[in-house]
Amino acid sequence: MSIGHTLLGLLEGGPRHGYDLKRAFDERFGQDRPLHYGQVYSTMSRLLRNGLVEVDGVEAGGGPERKRYAITEAGITDVSRWLAAPEKPEPYLQSTLYTKVVLALLTGRSAADLLDSQRAEHLRLMRALTERKRSGDLADQLICDHALFHLEADLRWLELTAARLDQLSAEVLA
Repeated sequence: MSIGHTLLGLLEGGPRHGYDLKRAFDERFGQDRPLHYGQVYSTMSRLLRNGLVEVDGVEAGGGPERKRYAITEAGITDVSRWLAAPEKPEPYLQSTLYTKVVLALLTGRSAADLLDSQRAEHLRLMRALTERKRSGDLADQLICDHALFHLEADLRWLELTAARLDQLSAEVLA
């Protein structure tokens, strides 16, 4: 995810302070990985330097000055371009799971046990995501669905690999 583009998109709704941007980001996108304040302010500094945002006002408070940021026309154009560009699908051609299976075979360890252990971990996470989905709002449900579909694909791969383990072992150890 592009943090800069996400913050720019949030600014299209109107000027905001860094604290407000962090809160809006965390509410919409950061349930599992909230943004750090330092990341917000370093990103805003870069966007300011690149002319994608401007300081809309500065307020003195009990602590450091609070800058209110606004998106510029160049920032709006940049977000529009980013939103219109499709994301590159990531086919995971060099999978850590595959690497572990092959190394288990090469070192005489049980690849079947590794696959069983991984399957159990996938199922545990799927149960947790399903529970989270039940109690979540629509945004959380969609995020959980995305993760669940990826985990289901991984499970299919685990099953296929387990079914072909003897053949893979023969090829790897040849």
